Amino acid sequence: MTFRRNFAIVALVGLAACGSDPMEQQPTETLRIGAALSLTGAQAFEGTEVRAGYDLWAHWANEELEGIQIGSRRYEVEIIYYDDQSNPALTADLTEKLILDDEVDFLLGPYGSDPTLTAAAVADTYGVVMVQAGGASESIFEQGFQNVFGILTPARQYTRSAIERLAQLGAQTAVIAHEQGGAFSTSVAEGAIDWADEFGIDVLAVQTYTRGASDLSGIVQAAQALDPDVFIAGGYFNDAVLFRRTAAQLGFDPPAMLLTVGPSSPQFVAALGDTANLVLGPSQWEASMTWEDAYFGTAAQFAQRFEAATGRAPTYQAAQAAAAGLTLMAALQAAGSIETNAVRTALRALDITTFFGPIRFDATGKNVSKPMGVTQVQNGEIVVVAPAGIAVADLIYND
Repeated sequence: MTFRRNFAIVALVGLAACGSDPMEQQPTETLRIGAALSLTGAQAFEGTEVRAGYDLWAHWANEELEGIQIGSRRYEVEIIYYDDQSNPALTADLTEKLILDDEVDFLLGPYGSDPTLTAAAVADTYGVVMVQAGGASESIFEQGFQNVFGILTPARQYTRSAIERLAQLGAQTAVIAHEQGGAFSTSVAEGAIDWADEFGIDVLAVQTYTRGASDLSGIVQAAQALDPDVFIAGGYFNDAVLFRRTAAQLGFDPPAMLLTVGPSSPQFVAALGDTANLVLGPSQWEASMTWEDAYFGTAAQFAQRFEAATGRAPTYQAAQAAAAGLTLMAALQAAGSIETNAVRTALRALDITTFFGPIRFDATGKNVSKPMGVTQVQNGEIVVVAPAGIAVADLIYND
């Protein structure tokens, strides 16, 4: 692997803990954690949100906890970042650099299933534990990796709750679009096909588009000609904005539009204004959900903390990133050591509930205990509409 130094951005997070006697209260050790993130390129929005979540967790651990107590020692968190430019091959190079040159103790994952898959392969080769909150594709967990743990609800589950509810409301047909070859979007689409079949919705067509496509009018026009009850697209934030904007321009207005990643973000509403109304989106987390922990408190309290620190409401990408740090911390404390084997064993035995939701890993490192939420933009507000146990509003279906 090769490393292109001119593309690297390094940021260190972890100020000395405050106190009246710094020599006594400062952590005596440094816990070095690495993360290669998409800070530029097609997934820059999501990658920047992930970094904000990591930073919030690290600042909290260093400033409020005054370091993480692990066994008899206390550790200050230092995160080393590099920008992978939304390029999975570069993610692999940078992950190797973090391990070999920066000698990190642990890794936090990148954003996106394809970068996560390449980073996971490197982490496993070198035997470094990686807790990741950016890759939901099942393909990550089908490689036999022993050092990779993902806290997200798997991608095949993304559309289940929405499709089930739409079927109950009378939807009978759907068109599905997804990024060609993308691990995450392909998993989402395959899951949507399965859930549509299970809940009695006829899939009229499955369409694909290239990564980073700037013109999706052909897909929208083809879907419009089929007149489905539901249009489903599995991609990233920029794709979601472009699909909705293009549909509005072409007058394509199906009874339901379900787009991954974008619609649960306040920035989606800011980008589209009234055009965002009634769009559905799967969500890993929302501030209105009822989960809580002994660290950040409730989901709403985490949101308040994030907004106080950044001046904006958190997206679920930011929340899941903070939860990844929290998960690594829980395993370190359970292990009572930063020794890799002990932490790996602790992660495999972990069974906790966080503000982000329950976290329990199966033998492949996949979180098998957290359900997926569904949001809808209603009058400019993002509200949870499914599943029933966490919904705060009724799903609006314009049949």
